[in-house]
Amino acid sequence: AFNETIAKDNSLAVGFFQRGFVHLQLEMYEEALSDYHMAFSHLRKNPFIDYKQLGLRHILYAWEVLYSTAAAQCRLQQWQEARVTLDKAVVWRPEGRTAILDLALERVQDHLFLEPMQVPLGEFFRPRKKEVEQLDSKDFLGKPKVISSIIPNDEYIGFEPLRPQKQGFYEPSADALQ
Repeated sequence: AFNETIAKDNSLAVGFFQRGFVHLQLEMYEEALSDYHMAFSHLRKNPFIDYKQLGLRHILYAWEVLYSTAAAQCRLQQWQEARVTLDKAVVWRPEGRTAILDLALERVQDHLFLEPMQVPLGEFFRPRKKEVEQLDSKDFLGKPKVISSIIPNDEYIGFEPLRPQKQGFYEPSADALQ
């Protein structure tokens, strides 16, 4: 499902982030690392992306992506790279909230694995009702109608090519005007 999502929107950072988490769970560490790098690059140097506007009640923070990147690097035994990545995450973390990253740095120094961040369980992408309503098929032409004639004195009903018009025949009668 994440592959299909990313194929439809290849700049969806949260899609790469979630797929990276799945790859880590499946022990596909190289793929997870690649997905986390893609997620970070698609943040486009923003500290976060708020996906609430699109229907996913989650804010993806750059420091979380970097933390998860470090978790993938730990699984690949790339301890020095993980430390550098966590140092970079400290820069992206909001002021005064670095306790989790300090603990992570200690774990990396002791060569212990990190558990990656993830979108909270139970959070699903639900597009806004207004956007979903636009997906319903609409009948722009309306229901088909059989029109016998738009000419007042023409009594013909049926389908055939246009007939030659007679002069004066198509003028409205006095009764029709009343």
